[in-house]
Amino acid sequence: MTIEAQSADTAVRKGIRSSLLGVAINLALAVGKCLAGVIGHSFALIADGIESLSDVVSSSVVALGLWVAIKPPDSDHPYGHGKAEPIAAVVVSLALLAAGLAIAIESIIEIRTPHRLPAPYTLAVLIVVVIIKFLLARYVAGIGAEIESTAVKADSWHHLSDAITSGLAFIGISIALAIKYPAADDWAALCAAPIILFNGIRQMRMPLAELLDTAPTGDIGRKIVQIAQTVPGVAGIEKCLIRKTGFRFYVDLHLLVDGKLSVTEGHRIAHNMKDTILSQEPKIAEVLVHVEPKPETLTESTL
Repeated sequence: MTIEAQSADTAVRKGIRSSLLGVAINLALAVGKCLAGVIGHSFALIADGIESLSDVVSSSVVALGLWVAIKPPDSDHPYGHGKAEPIAAVVVSLALLAAGLAIAIESIIEIRTPHRLPAPYTLAVLIVVVIIKFLLARYVAGIGAEIESTAVKADSWHHLSDAITSGLAFIGISIALAIKYPAADDWAALCAAPIILFNGIRQMRMPLAELLDTAPTGDIGRKIVQIAQTVPGVAGIEKCLIRKTGFRFYVDLHLLVDGKLSVTEGHRIAHNMKDTILSQEPKIAEVLVHVEPKPETLTESTL
């Protein structure tokens, strides 16, 4: 296994560990919140538990997506299976949208249905939940940023949306108990719905861009061009096209060389440039080089 492959494998393992941790924590919180909500007559807490169940599903999807993404290229997938990672991120975003929509619909139903005041102890449950989910969201976000995974980043937002939902549920129950208005609890759940929907739409943009091979942001392109121009014999770079697949990048370069050079010499320069880029940028999976003569070296006989 190459150093680059080992690095990618380590990144995936970190992402999978963070996702499995999310599954375990969210499963425990979902059961606890739903039980406390049913016993304590709090729909906001039940809605929060449902949102945690969607977190269980999303974290499981992320773990599966990362596992598939690290599989090596084969005859059917010559560019590898990296697209499984942004697909997992899209699924997580869709889960956010579904959770937000379901909570909104059920909240409206509960607002129109008379019910008892929520139990005061549900506030203590929500405080614990907010703390746990906020810390989990920060941890997962850090892993996502470290390994540059859109799926893990989306998963962190799912955890954060759960913390926001719990925080609003805390406010709603507090108001309900203070003014003896049970529906305040349900209004709090309804207020959480647009936040969840917004995050779902927001988080879907990045993986969709990756699936559509949108040029990556950041300075990766500038670094590649700078490295290429240090190789002897390189007269310039006409084009540098980059697309992200999973955790690594595929690069198409148009290399300019002296038009008087032989095909063999141009080929040697191209290989040297490719090897230099791959050795200095471990995030690059492959570099495809197209050699062209530098414009000012063209003559009528070569046109």
